[in-house]
Amino acid sequence: MVKRCTQYLLVLCLLVSGAASARGLPELTELIEENSPAVVKINTVDRSRMARGNNNAPQYQQEIPDIFRHLLEPRRNQRPVASMGSGFIISKDGYIVTNNHVVDGADEVRVTLTDRREYEAKVIGTDERSDLALLKIEADDLSAVRWGDSEDLQVGEWVVAIGSPFGLDYSASAGIVSAMGRSIPNESRENYVPFIQTDVAINPGNSGGPLFNLDGEVVGINSQIYTRSGGSIGLSFAIPASLAQDVVAQLKEKGRVDRGWLGVGIRNVDRDMAEAMGLGKPSGALVEQVSPGTPAAEAGIKPGDIITRFDGRKIGVHGDLPHVVGQVRPGTQVPVELMRKGKTEKLQVIVGSLPGSDEERSQASALPASRMGGPLGVVVEEIPEGMKQRWNVDTGVLVRQVIPGKPGAKAGLRSGDIIAQLGFEEVTDISDYETVVDDLPKDELLPIRFFRAGQSTFRTIKIES
Repeated sequence: MVKRCTQYLLVLCLLVSGAASARGLPELTELIEENSPAVVKINTVDRSRMARGNNNAPQYQQEIPDIFRHLLEPRRNQRPVASMGSGFIISKDGYIVTNNHVVDGADEVRVTLTDRREYEAKVIGTDERSDLALLKIEADDLSAVRWGDSEDLQVGEWVVAIGSPFGLDYSASAGIVSAMGRSIPNESRENYVPFIQTDVAINPGNSGGPLFNLDGEVVGINSQIYTRSGGSIGLSFAIPASLAQDVVAQLKEKGRVDRGWLGVGIRNVDRDMAEAMGLGKPSGALVEQVSPGTPAAEAGIKPGDIITRFDGRKIGVHGDLPHVVGQVRPGTQVPVELMRKGKTEKLQVIVGSLPGSDEERSQASALPASRMGGPLGVVVEEIPEGMKQRWNVDTGVLVRQVIPGKPGAKAGLRSGDIIAQLGFEEVTDISDYETVVDDLPKDELLPIRFFRAGQSTFRTIKIES
């Protein structure tokens, strides 16, 4: 009798253990099967950059600085640079979302569906700040994904990625949400995306692919990985769907994205500062600087204030503030809650327009542009006064358009950059720029200095004869 009871108890334990395992490891087959047809592979070609066919160069050539490499390396065996990524269909009539860095600078974008149909895609709009792009293919009755609410995601929740890592078509991987609201500045040191961190195996080629919750809804767009090997080490980052939907809607409507702007310099609140300001624990964004004439200044925000809430949303760390402000449409009046001299203050601020958005483009459009492209292949114009104040730049010319394949594009110039030096000559305005350009020597590598988001950058440029 005891032996039989022991057997029953063992069977019961196995059943309970199996049920627990089933709850811990979700069944993903149906989710992947239903959503894979809406995931696409993206191949791009950039003819403005050339890849060298000889990858076995001698060691002495590999160590040559880039500025001298063209003197010794052979010019043969060059071909256009090709790259790949992933994307997903958001509407039956062929609108596709991917990363900006997947299609940035591409002369040709081709999309491949799961049934092997291929289409040439048109780039409707791109947004560098969020690393998102909207494409369109001429097709009907396509499979499309469903958007989910990324605000409901919790750490520990299961998520699934589908994409083409290393070109391996329509591969699926799963993991959990590791953290929410990660602040990762981009190349311009801007921070407008509260990334979702996961341990899903994301590799090169997954960029732009969807991140699904267990309901089969897209809650993120895979964008970045942290790696020392080039492959996944369990640190991947996705753009939240809540932010992506707003960006995509603006790209579809007007081909660009307008963001809110406050005009403050901020940093984190440490424990000592929190105690001195009467906060129970370190939180909020400490205002270090308020630029004159900005929305923050007009609202009465002052250096030393600690912003704890903006537009009703809590500011836990200083990196939360750009995320929240950037999602507010310019011209909107919102409440701000802050700590000042140990007391809570409530203000109203009319959010401004982030530099590079619609307001500045309208100002710039009324200014005379330079000759269409010229030897550098860039269209430039005078810098609007508002941009000078925001970036603390007094002289230079604003890049409005960069023509693919021309010297400016090869040097890495982008729309919104401010050229301050060409060769060894300073550039102060349009007239000065045109004089300097006319005197630049051909077929020589020359230094070029420009500002991007207020940060000075040096590159090299060569005007070909």
